[in-house]
Amino acid sequence: MATPVLRSLHVHPVKSIGGHTPAEAAVEPWGLAGDRRWMLVDAAGRAVTQRQQPRLALAAAAPLADGAVRLTAPGTAPLTAGVPEPSGTTVVELFGEKVEAVPAGTASDRWFSAYLDAPVRLVHLDDPAYRRPVDPDYAMPGETVSFADGFPLLLASTASLDALNSLIAQGDHADEGPLPMNRFRPNLVVDGTGPWAEDGWKRVAVGEVSFRVAKPCGRCVVTTTDQATAARGKEPLRTLARHRRFGDRLVFGQNLVPEHTGTVRVGDPVRVLA
Repeated sequence: MATPVLRSLHVHPVKSIGGHTPAEAAVEPWGLAGDRRWMLVDAAGRAVTQRQQPRLALAAAAPLADGAVRLTAPGTAPLTAGVPEPSGTTVVELFGEKVEAVPAGTASDRWFSAYLDAPVRLVHLDDPAYRRPVDPDYAMPGETVSFADGFPLLLASTASLDALNSLIAQGDHADEGPLPMNRFRPNLVVDGTGPWAEDGWKRVAVGEVSFRVAKPCGRCVVTTTDQATAARGKEPLRTLARHRRFGDRLVFGQNLVPEHTGTVRVGDPVRVLA
């Protein structure tokens, strides 16, 4: 088999909305540069994602200079959100964790609230080196993460997606497939492996950067949301429940923690180190 390669990179500046696909990206200790540094919260400070608001799939954020983002959404004039001044933090909640973040300001809050027809606020993770530790059950001391679900990066493979789509085609909701990779919102997409090969990886190098494989990624209802229409279906969770259940988790992809910083580039070789 030929050496696997990095097929694509995906950076989502705002958690749970569309992002961009650069040709290269810097790997920071807490994830790809600029990935999931912004997040929406409700009036109580709890994270708002596609789990609650599937229409977020239709919005997108493009990175600008100095960490700013250009926000777009259907039927809404674009808005540029600049990195807020560090004038104080507010405590927000993500999966039960309390995290300090900086409010982005009223313009961004009004923009998203109008789009979703619900009161939400946009916040920025000002200091990812200290704000949110990785789950200690899977982390080394001092490891931190952005507003990603739990780990700095998510890796998925095209071979595993092909295998999953083959299983969907044999099931009760075959008309929902084949599913595109964006249902799974990975950071790194790898070509040239066998199906589910990543299940056995413990350490992997992508170009000049090595990563520890922390744990398989348990999937949620977001994967059933069409990222082009915001419509929800049954797949892939129905098929994952039948074929990819690990304990109480329905698994697709692997969570990674960088072992050091560097730059990864589309076309980089992917080497299994352990």
